[in-house]
Amino acid sequence: MNAVIIAVIVMLILSLLRINVVFALVIGALIGGLTGGLGLAATIETFTNGLGGNATVALSYALLGAFAVALTKTGLPDAMVSSVIKIVGREGETRRKTLSKALIVFLILMMAIFSQNLVPVHIAFIPVLIPPLLKVLNQLEVDRRLIAAVMTFGLITPYMFLPVGFGAIFHGIMQTNMQESGLTVSLSSIPTAMAIPAIGMVCGLLIAVFITYRKKRQYETREISGLQVTQVYTKRSITIAVLAILVSLSVQLFLSQKLEVEGMIFGALAGLSILYLGGVLKRNEADAMMTNGMKMMAFIGFVMITASGFASVLKETGHVEKLVEDAAGLIDGNQALGALLMLIVGLLITMGIGSSFSTIPIITTIFVPLCLELGFSPMATVTIVGTAAALGDAGSPASDSTLGPTSGLAADGNHHHIWDTCVPTFVHYNIPLIIFGWIAAIIL
Repeated sequence: MNAVIIAVIVMLILSLLRINVVFALVIGALIGGLTGGLGLAATIETFTNGLGGNATVALSYALLGAFAVALTKTGLPDAMVSSVIKIVGREGETRRKTLSKALIVFLILMMAIFSQNLVPVHIAFIPVLIPPLLKVLNQLEVDRRLIAAVMTFGLITPYMFLPVGFGAIFHGIMQTNMQESGLTVSLSSIPTAMAIPAIGMVCGLLIAVFITYRKKRQYETREISGLQVTQVYTKRSITIAVLAILVSLSVQLFLSQKLEVEGMIFGALAGLSILYLGGVLKRNEADAMMTNGMKMMAFIGFVMITASGFASVLKETGHVEKLVEDAAGLIDGNQALGALLMLIVGLLITMGIGSSFSTIPIITTIFVPLCLELGFSPMATVTIVGTAAALGDAGSPASDSTLGPTSGLAADGNHHHIWDTCVPTFVHYNIPLIIFGWIAAIIL
């Protein structure tokens, strides 16, 4: 059997059995490497050498966690809780509570969408915004699986469909790789081709919001490590907090957009500097705050680092390309079957390596010639490649589209990465993406 399929299935089964996802990734990589013929020594060496791939993102998360904890010293979380309680009013005011819940869900959705284009900071906003909101969500009895689904939608759909921000990068990679594989398409045609799959994502979101997770869910209120309640906040402290957030975002935007370098680490440092200069963060408590913040993000960092090693092993086996070629051999001229198999292969690859952007170069070399051979139109080919790449970004334990939401929602230990983020997002987005992507491939 194909090493990629075996490794991904082992990793997913162990994760679903509540084995720590870091262990699941290590075991999956080991089995995948051995199945792929690398041998024990080569598998371990490849895995170890690949660990540095996500080190930058892991450190970014650690510093953003420290920044989030430091923000609590300003009283910002308490101010947010107090404001929402005033809006919610008394326990019996159901309508006001419902409106407050709708408003918060909408604002989180907008922030997630804007993080991909208008303010392209990607997942950097989550560790700063979500942990302070957990008490508010508990007060409103919001199901956190709903918030996970909302954030994952906002992290994926914009880059699939909108040609700005990260979407411009995604569309650019698609166009370049498709051209190298024998099909020239214009950038302007990609949003049109991806419109139907994007509608599938919208359907998944609506089902999550209005059907699956509409009921109230109660959580035990726990103090987040390092996120102590200050009880006291002033206009000055809130102003400093808002200024620190704005400076952090501005630095990230400047570095990523103007200098085209990764800006999360230095954005977090800039925000921490404002809190220092504003007198909110004292030198004698800085070490404890930084340590607590990094602890809060430690799980996410270790998963990202381990996922990089897992992906390296899968690529080294050569079975990723073999999986694509094997699927092509099964199609035998059948368009409907071809579209379905190509989408499923994309799902397996992205679930394994955790990045839809990295999936595109792998699949286009086979998918584009195959689509042309089967008689698919250029628009249908774009749809197949784009949807196959995006499939698996939701639901993958190793994807930042699931790790990001978990980093915020699990800050108090009341949210499980696999069962509360990965499974809900897999069901609500991958299934509609396959259905709508397949329909689009047939009718375009």
